[in-house]
Amino acid sequence: MRIGIIGLGLMGGSLGIALKQNIDSCHIAGFDHNALHCAQALELGLVDTIAPSIEEISQCDVIFLSIPVDAIIATLQGFKNIHPHCTIIDLGSTKAKIVASTPAKIRQNLVAAHPMTGTEKFGPTAAVEALYKDKVVVLCDLEKSGAHQQEVALRLFRAIGMRCVFMEAHAHDRHAAYISHMPHALSFALANSVMRQEDAKSITALAGGGFRDMSRIAKSSPRMWEDIFRQNRSNLLIALKHLDEELQKCQKMVENEEWEELNGWMTDANKLHEIL
Repeated sequence: MRIGIIGLGLMGGSLGIALKQNIDSCHIAGFDHNALHCAQALELGLVDTIAPSIEEISQCDVIFLSIPVDAIIATLQGFKNIHPHCTIIDLGSTKAKIVASTPAKIRQNLVAAHPMTGTEKFGPTAAVEALYKDKVVVLCDLEKSGAHQQEVALRLFRAIGMRCVFMEAHAHDRHAAYISHMPHALSFALANSVMRQEDAKSITALAGGGFRDMSRIAKSSPRMWEDIFRQNRSNLLIALKHLDEELQKCQKMVENEEWEELNGWMTDANKLHEIL
């Protein structure tokens, strides 16, 4: 099986490791516009070869798109000579716009997927061995993919240890706005608010585990998250509105010294861990 990975950062690099460990008789070709990423991916053994062009990658049996969501849409427009049995799997964090923008002639080739995993780090050197193992991958509008493409995608994701969940693309984007995209916006806001009020020495001296946990994902790639926020703008705005309403509740209870009500509000929040 010839597998191509476009984008050799954290997600693409870690995928290369997982596929090489779990798929027999596969050859993995990588492609990235960043020449340093290509050299690092080859040196680290994340891929077997580096393809000179996307055109060469397009001849693979399976193509993974592990690039920012705007770049996924642009890349899909450029696929001209895709074989009918080729399986294209995008790993973007948004789904509705990607699915809607896919050219009709290759829609059956596409499997729209969102692996619910990652770290705040990026680049080939951030790739880790078990990034995908025991994680969820959301497969959207799978019935619109070809039967062969469905079978290939399910087989590959399950082989690398992922649990498959099925969802409609618009529903995915609504849920992702609350569970993934809004928390990233909150982390960026937290980091900026602290840095604008505190000097580096105070932050270093006083930052505990809670602050480090909440601000960790503010280290994520701004380019990647700008694209995600743009594509899922309407859902993110609704999620941010609801977050602001909760923050306003907290502020009002503290201002009015409504400590019993504040305790109940925090107790309600504790219930999240009964779910997780």
